Amino acid sequence: MIQPWWPLAALAVIHLADAAMCLKPLGFIRDCLSDVGFPRRWWPLLPVLKTVTAAGLLAGIRFTPLAVLTCAAVVCYFLTAVAMHIRARDLGRNLFLNATGMLVLSAATLGSVLAAA
Repeated sequence: MIQPWWPLAALAVIHLADAAMCLKPLGFIRDCLSDVGFPRRWWPLLPVLKTVTAAGLLAGIRFTPLAVLTCAAVVCYFLTAVAMHIRARDLGRNLFLNATGMLVLSAATLGSVLAAA
């Protein structure tokens, strides 16, 4: 079991909340996805992806390789999000608070997992 386990649990809760907000995207999420040119036909995949991510993070508390894999995938996801914001010249709140903030949080969680492994 990974110690401390709470960074994985906290990141899982954030992803579950985000999944719920993506079911019928809230206005700020809808605007963000549109601003970066994320294809609308892929929007329904986001709640599934975020729910599976949360499950992987929670299961990773007991199975370290899954924690490492899931955290690394989340870091890659947010690196892609940052790149999409930069490419779209969306350099405001969405980039700095949402994408970059989540990238830092995800990278910190990955660092915590790697230190515990």
